[in-house]
Amino acid sequence: KQWYQRRVRGVTLILHCRDNEMARPQVSIHGCEDGALISRQLALPAIFKSPIRPDVVSFVHTNISKNHRQAYAVSKEAGHQTSAESWGTGRAVARIPRVRGGGTHRSGQGAYGNMCRSGRMFAPTKTWRKWHRRVNRKMRRYAICSAVAASALPALLMARGHKIDKVAEVPCVIEAGVESFTKTKQAVTLMKAIGAYDDVEKAKESKKIRTGVGKIRNRRHTMRKGPLVIYKEDNGITKAFRNLPGVTLLNVSRLNLLHLAPGGHVGRFCIWTETAFQALGDIYSSETLPRDMMKNADLTRIINSDEIQRVVRPTKEQRKPAIKKNPLKNINVMVRLNPYAKIAKRAATLALLKRAKARAVAS
Repeated sequence: KQWYQRRVRGVTLILHCRDNEMARPQVSIHGCEDGALISRQLALPAIFKSPIRPDVVSFVHTNISKNHRQAYAVSKEAGHQTSAESWGTGRAVARIPRVRGGGTHRSGQGAYGNMCRSGRMFAPTKTWRKWHRRVNRKMRRYAICSAVAASALPALLMARGHKIDKVAEVPCVIEAGVESFTKTKQAVTLMKAIGAYDDVEKAKESKKIRTGVGKIRNRRHTMRKGPLVIYKEDNGITKAFRNLPGVTLLNVSRLNLLHLAPGGHVGRFCIWTETAFQALGDIYSSETLPRDMMKNADLTRIINSDEIQRVVRPTKEQRKPAIKKNPLKNINVMVRLNPYAKIAKRAATLALLKRAKARAVAS
């Protein structure tokens, strides 16, 4: 089976992905009135069998999230709105341009340079910077398919922080009548009935004032993400759900990776309407979906299998290269090169002892 590692709060989770054969063929439907499971079921769309590629999702998210940026730059006259000229050499001061005139603090001060007070910045920003990024259509489609497939794995949803303990099963599908809801009261009742309101409460309690200067730039509060409601026809459903904290609404024909995988992390808790769930099969048909490069990603098991080991060559013994030793310092190596060296050394030793003995007798 495929497996992926994900680090959550300092703990590495090893998450197993379903193979195509392991995917559930049928999905239960919740009633739109009381949230209870009804007898009718839907076939699981083929998109949920897509390979989950967190690397592709992260790359695409990083790039397409740059496409809503607006250009900014400093004024091209900033730091140069004064008359200044260098004093040249020979006056024991730096050659930075200096403000002309006299009778004021400003005269004689350095100007223009990025190291000067009231000077320009280094490399002033320009509006013609490359703000936007182009991402291939196939890669964008691959990322959306991976994010949708990951939304059907409870382990990934829980690793992302969603509260789905009371949800009967994922993907969570609701009867088509929910698209006609117009009141928030109806939406709250339904979310409590299907066990998804805990995730809304989690998002509501996480609302805090943003740290930093963003709080005075119309980004005053931060809040965690809650459920993602995906519909096909807007007959009032957006009015019913839009006021719930953390809840996002998407049309199934315009799925957005920025909402399916916020922050580039797969595992968003999705609530589908019945018609949107059925439309997935038409929008993402099985012939156009990305496929696994390997059906079995356990490479170690494949290599060690009997079928592979039966045809591969046996392991070769690694011979360590011999260490070359110096014959002048190692007598054994010298004897291998010159067998007479042992006799010569013995004779030299005996001659040395004989001379020492003769000196001792003479003294």
